[in-house]
Amino acid sequence: MSHPILPGTLDLLILKSVSLGKEHGYGVLLRIERISGGALAIEQGALYPALFRLEHKRLLKSAWGVSANNRRAKFYELTAAGRKHLRLETEKWNRLTGVMSLTLGAEEA
Repeated sequence: MSHPILPGTLDLLILKSVSLGKEHGYGVLLRIERISGGALAIEQGALYPALFRLEHKRLLKSAWGVSANNRRAKFYELTAAGRKHLRLETEKWNRLTGVMSLTLGAEEA
């Protein structure tokens, strides 16, 4: 069963996916689905504007290549700024989820 992603998390998921190795746009989508065990499904209509935005922010860079099915495709990889951004955003996310877990597990004394 796939779940919608939370607002503001798509960029983080894309950066994480690309950090695992160069990939073309549709491959990024498939990788996110695979590494989430199918729990996260990204719409192509959301993916491509996000890739463009991340490239514009210079967190990703791209080059044209040929995909596994012999089609011309744009392949993305992290820049140094992208690696730093991923690290910082991952730290923020981990702090937030830790606080949420603590808060949601609280019981009145």
